[in-house]
Amino acid sequence: MTTFNLAERIRPKTIEELIGQQHLTGKKSILRTAIEHGKIPSMILWGPPGTGKTTIANIIAHTLKAPFFQLSAISSGVKDVREVIEESKTKEGSILFIDEIHRFNKGQQDALLGAVEKGIITLIGATTENPSFEVNGALLSRCQVYVLKPLNEDDLKELIQQAVEKDDWLKKKNIVIKELEALFTISGGDARKVLNLIELCAEVMKEGEELTDKKVMDIAQQRIALYDKSGEQHYDIISAFIKSIRGSDPNAAVYWLARMIEGGEDVKFIARRLVILASEDIGNANPTALVLANATFEAVNKIGYPESSLILSQCAIYLASSAKSNSATLAIGQAMSAVKQQGDLSVPLHIRNAPTKLMKNLGYGKDYQYSHSYENNFSPQEYLPDELSGTKFYDPGRNAREEELRKFLKGLWKDKYDY
Repeated sequence: MTTFNLAERIRPKTIEELIGQQHLTGKKSILRTAIEHGKIPSMILWGPPGTGKTTIANIIAHTLKAPFFQLSAISSGVKDVREVIEESKTKEGSILFIDEIHRFNKGQQDALLGAVEKGIITLIGATTENPSFEVNGALLSRCQVYVLKPLNEDDLKELIQQAVEKDDWLKKKNIVIKELEALFTISGGDARKVLNLIELCAEVMKEGEELTDKKVMDIAQQRIALYDKSGEQHYDIISAFIKSIRGSDPNAAVYWLARMIEGGEDVKFIARRLVILASEDIGNANPTALVLANATFEAVNKIGYPESSLILSQCAIYLASSAKSNSATLAIGQAMSAVKQQGDLSVPLHIRNAPTKLMKNLGYGKDYQYSHSYENNFSPQEYLPDELSGTKFYDPGRNAREEELRKFLKGLWKDKYDY
């Protein structure tokens, strides 16, 4: 077995070898054009693990034959950044690649700002997190953001074929990949994950043996690490965490939380998912859940690790122990579906704004009934476009809080809010 893993051994060196991300690197695409002209902007590559962020950075450096520096935000500090900047002053066209740039704090990001502004370095930052939240505005405004997508099944199939045909070690094993579905499912569009999984399977298989879906699943369950700090199980563990809270199991919730914390997961990432979950899975069954989740996000940003683990634990337990409802999720989903299917329907004349005489003459605002002028501050007029008249998008969940909402709405809208 060689020192480097399969993903490293077959890592593309040219843009033609790169699989996936055709919207960025295909012919006449904006990034490819910049690379071919030898002039690239500072950039942030944003996308899930295993989509080619590090590979693209390496391809750029290789193609431009530029001095290339690489730092990891997990292990590097301001001192490391300043050392690279000083060295870059004597090396024209230097590129600095920072993996997981979202883990840099404001001070570390500020240390980059002057060098980027003056053109001492061209920055390439890689992140799995929305840079709007994680990269400070001054630095972000000087970078072009490129969004990378998970690899689709055709991309993964091509990648697997490439590995089997090009890697010397795999060729010696002569493994026959009979079925692909399990590889696709477990990898989730992550190129590094699918290659690591193939290598994992090949290590325990006999020469010339067939790799089936069942064998992939069996080997994966036995051999995959508890938590990979590089992010390969990032989405699996957060999925287990969210589903445990959704399933009202505080014990499982804190277990998966502990797995993430011990695995080095970004605590702000966890807190942000709790805010989303508070609306998606609890909603109006307990509106306080969103208030607490948002307070947790704010507190985690102020406190940091390790004390923030206590705050996350409190919030996760509260959300798991709360009543659940996805009625708000379903309501916006159905409303958005209606918009996509029926397009931009006209706003009813009676609820249109009428700031000018012409608009009033055209009937804008005519016959509008001001709710506060009626009993119970309510008038049963239609607010939806004519084509959607009588439609109910929001159906209150079956929980104590929303039963109260249903009772209130039924008193206003009558049959619309019967079960």
